[in-house]
Amino acid sequence: MAVLNQKGGVGKTTVTLGLASAAAAAGRRVLVIDLDPQGSSSWVLGVEPNSVGVTVGDVLEKAPIKRAIVPSAWSDLVDVVPATADLQRLESGQAESKRAGRLRKALGANRIGDYEVVLIDCPPSLGNLTTNALTAARHALVVVEPSALGLRGIGGVADAIDAVWDDHNPDLELSGVILNRVPAVSSEAERRIAELTRIVGSSAIWQPSVPQRVIFNQAVGERRSIHSYASRAAEPIAVFDRLWSRLRTSIHHAAR
Repeated sequence: MAVLNQKGGVGKTTVTLGLASAAAAAGRRVLVIDLDPQGSSSWVLGVEPNSVGVTVGDVLEKAPIKRAIVPSAWSDLVDVVPATADLQRLESGQAESKRAGRLRKALGANRIGDYEVVLIDCPPSLGNLTTNALTAARHALVVVEPSALGLRGIGGVADAIDAVWDDHNPDLELSGVILNRVPAVSSEAERRIAELTRIVGSSAIWQPSVPQRVIFNQAVGERRSIHSYASRAAEPIAVFDRLWSRLRTSIHHAAR
């Protein structure tokens, strides 16, 4: 599942890691592939950039993906294919059509492990790296913040998904949209949610929304899973447990 939006700062990494946390809490194995040159998912999962051997960038240049998989510091149920800053060089340069299938080939050519799901954390762009993620994925999950700027790129994301479906991956489907950083009370957020509903339809928006909570920033800063906070993060944990259940329903329904 590719987690994406061309807008930066909407919380793609928060959602990716929240789902990984919920998977581990449910006793399920998950692989996080970090396709963002900032390497935020890798870092929060406990991978130090200066300790990385084989990276996702090497995989896109035909290194075996099994060599790039490392255990996270969170749980033996969560593994990661890390990114470092040098991944940026692959975002542009060669034409997308020449590189679009690299990650898909890497995943298809190797038995990488018995994972319930592979979560691909995409960069805040619609370039080569996101195209690779969408070409490799069966599902696309768009993360949106309910603000004017947060919604501006939603049309471009939908167009990118359609283009990859046409050119590279006829198995790809838009599984849904997750609203992130939703304030408890905000008329502006309510207007933007209504606008998003008009654009994508109410059935495409996964429930529940992810609330705006300080504990998420704390978890990132301390490089911990949201589930490790137990009762201190009861509401966010319940949200991601339900979203994880929705994700599993989506992927298993598609598999049938």
